Amino acid sequence: MNLTLADYIAWVENKTLNPRDVVLHYLNKAKNNDQYNAFISVPEQYIHDNLDDYSAKVLRAAPIAIKDIILVKWSKTTCGSDMLRNYDSPYTATCIEKLHSHGGIMIGKTNMDEAAMGASTETSAFWKCFNPHGTNRIPGGSSGWSAAAVAGDLALAALGTDTGGSIRQPAALCGVVGLKPTYGRVSRYGVSAMASSLDQVGTFTKNVSDAALLLWSVAGYDDKDAQTQPRDEEMIIRSEECKKTDLKGIKIAVPKEFYAEWLDPKIAQKLDEMIQKLQEKGAIVEEVSMPTLPYAVATYYAIQPAEASTNLARFDGLKFWLQDDTFTYDNIKDYYKAIRSKGFGKEVQRRILLGTYALSAANYEGIYMKAWEVREKMKDDFSKTFKDYDVILGPTTPTVAWKMGEEPKDPLAMYMADIFVCPANLTGVPAMSIPAGTVENEGEQMPVWLQIMANHRREDLLFHVGKVMESVV
Repeated sequence: MNLTLADYIAWVENKTLNPRDVVLHYLNKAKNNDQYNAFISVPEQYIHDNLDDYSAKVLRAAPIAIKDIILVKWSKTTCGSDMLRNYDSPYTATCIEKLHSHGGIMIGKTNMDEAAMGASTETSAFWKCFNPHGTNRIPGGSSGWSAAAVAGDLALAALGTDTGGSIRQPAALCGVVGLKPTYGRVSRYGVSAMASSLDQVGTFTKNVSDAALLLWSVAGYDDKDAQTQPRDEEMIIRSEECKKTDLKGIKIAVPKEFYAEWLDPKIAQKLDEMIQKLQEKGAIVEEVSMPTLPYAVATYYAIQPAEASTNLARFDGLKFWLQDDTFTYDNIKDYYKAIRSKGFGKEVQRRILLGTYALSAANYEGIYMKAWEVREKMKDDFSKTFKDYDVILGPTTPTVAWKMGEEPKDPLAMYMADIFVCPANLTGVPAMSIPAGTVENEGEQMPVWLQIMANHRREDLLFHVGKVMESVV
């Protein structure tokens, strides 16, 4: 079917489609034809119980995939980890409650890199996922299963989380639109925390218009999350900004730091081609310098593991699912060591150790606080740029999707996949990955996507510029 979210709603409203037929079609695909290994659970009974009620609401029971880090009361929430393999959530996340209130229905929970740590879908405790656009290629991470579900038409759209590019990077590699909203735009209540100052719920959709619509459905104030703000309708525009067909008056900055040695020349060429097309649409595109950008990965991997090590400390074998008989251990330290070694995979253990090291008394000032200083300087860089420009344009990923098993042999190489996406998380600005065509790689045509970033709470600019970019490809 390969329906977009907006088309589905329109066709249901004019009686061309029956919501029950469409939802059961996608339910069957999620259960029996999930060739990409996207789903970890499918709540069939919940779908049947709520289908008729949700069909009367704005989204018309649109089937939406949900990353398994977002809590839903009637489903298991594993976070891709043995630590939570059979954990049943006792409540529902605010973003899911908002989705339900507008008529979106969860078609299934998607697997994920363990505890949202990974860039390839190869760190999950359960199984890997495959990119619909290539042979034996990774779809990116940590939300790669959600990206694959949308790219493979197993759902109309999906929700994921983006801590250092975990929506935009897999969206780019799988050829769908990935949106990370402004930090605080969507409530994080009910989302298992990885790095609290970086995490943000966002969307995977088949086009920019759908991203605007789905964001409108889940955003807004939540008294359970102090970082959220009231939803301002002019910023979360469902379709108005997406109707504009030119960029007259729009100023676009392209940081020269993005043209670095780790950027694939073919992707750099696509960036140059897009710049020319945007200029033809009336945009003013200029090169700028943002000196802190080359330090983004180092800064991110000082702050993120530190926050993650603190957040994951509660998974100790006592409070949550994975447990053992404490009487078989000599002391509580041995018990903690055994449970956490069994429950967490290598990548999670690596980052917990890195974070604990960064927060230790000997290293706190020299590593963690220094990273925060760089983060503040990066925020200044972005603020200065947005005084003169509407959006920042650059690549989403330094390469196209690689083959299974290539990158994880070198953790640093995997971390570098976040080089262009993690600055948006460090500064809290909204960012969206947009199509730029394809390039040939090992005999296959692979998607190339570019990224645009706007100032805080200016998602409307992302939708405007993004829709024009989408139209010229």
